Amino acid sequence: MCVCVKASIKMLKTFSRSEDGATLVEYGVALILVISLGGSALVALGTQTGANMNFACDELQNVGIVSGNC
Repeated sequence: MCVCVKASIKMLKTFSRSEDGATLVEYGVALILVISLGGSALVALGTQTGANMNFACDELQNVGIVSGNC
């Protein structure tokens, strides 16, 4: 084999070994970010959806379509 091919293979092996830990950490950070953003979005949407449902219920009661609790 050519000396440059051997050097390239050695460099690729070293690079792949040295990047394994960093890749795992990066995936972990990305997962935590996705979970936190997704959770925040669900909380915000849940709060807004609850407010919209209460408003709709109040309006239906004001019009007289629904009596009592919705």
